[in-house]
Amino acid sequence: MPMNANIKAFLDTDTETFSYVVYDREGGNAAVIDAVLDYDPRSGRTSTKGAQRLVDYVREHDLTVDWILETHAHADHLSAAPFVRDQVGGRIAIGDQIPQVQKIFREVFNLEKEFLPDGSQFNHLFADGETIRIGELEGRVIYTPGHTPADMSWQLGDALFVGDTLFMPDVGTARCDFPGGDASTLYRSIQKLLAFPEETRMFMCHDYPGDRRSHEYETSVGEQKRHNIHVREGVSEDEFVEMREKRDATLDMPRLILPSIQVNIRAGEMPPPEDNGTVYFKIPVDRL
Repeated sequence: MPMNANIKAFLDTDTETFSYVVYDREGGNAAVIDAVLDYDPRSGRTSTKGAQRLVDYVREHDLTVDWILETHAHADHLSAAPFVRDQVGGRIAIGDQIPQVQKIFREVFNLEKEFLPDGSQFNHLFADGETIRIGELEGRVIYTPGHTPADMSWQLGDALFVGDTLFMPDVGTARCDFPGGDASTLYRSIQKLLAFPEETRMFMCHDYPGDRRSHEYETSVGEQKRHNIHVREGVSEDEFVEMREKRDATLDMPRLILPSIQVNIRAGEMPPPEDNGTVYFKIPVDRL
C-alpha cells in the first residue's frame, strides 16, 4: 500500500486557490504545490504574505523542501515558487509539456526574443509516468491535459493532487476553452485519475462553493466517480464534451489571466524590467 502522505492545505481566499505542503514525516522531506503570490490588479502591487504561511509551516516542522511543484501554468493566480525556493530551498518543477503553453503565449504577448519556449526557466520538467520521491514518500507523475496542454497531476503516496482537472464533486470539472485546451482530452485525462483505487485521497487546486458551503479541498476517487456533477460514472465522452463546450462558452476569462500567464510560464519570475528599472505586464487587446 502507498505510504500515507502528511498534507497541510492553505487557502488563498482572493483566488480560491489551495496550496499544499506535502511531507513524509516531522523533520523529514517536503514538497510545496501551487504556491500563490498575492497580487492586486488595481495597484499592480505584489505581496508574499500568503506564501509566507507555507514557509513558516515548513520551518516550524523542520522540513527539507525537495520540490516546488506546479500542476500547470495557472491562469488565475501568480506563482510564488521563486519566493518559496529563496526562503526554504527546493527545485521548481512542472510537466515537460510546458513548452507547448510557452510557445502559445510567447506569440500572444509578443515576448522578448530572449524568452525561450523550452521549459528551461524551470529546474526540472517531469515526464508522464516518471517517479517522484520526497524523502520516504514515493509517487509518480501523471500527464492530465485538457484544461491546458501541459497539466500534470501528482501522486504522492496515497494522495492525488489534480490541479484544475477536477473540482469538488458538486462543482464538477475545469474549463477547456483556453488556448490549447480540449474537452475530449480532459475527459480521457479524468478517466486516468478515476482508475485509481476508490479510497485514494484527491486534493483540489480550487474550490468554488459560492454560498452553499465553506471551502473544501479533499475528496476521494470513489466520491468523484459516484457524485461528480460533470463526469460521474455513466457520463459518456460525447455527453461530457457537449456539456463542457456549452458551459465554457458562457464563462468570462479569469480576472488575473493576463498577469498570471506572463509570470507562470517563467516559473514564477517577473518579466524583465525595462530601461527605467520597472517591470510591466502586457495587455493584448482583442486577442483572448
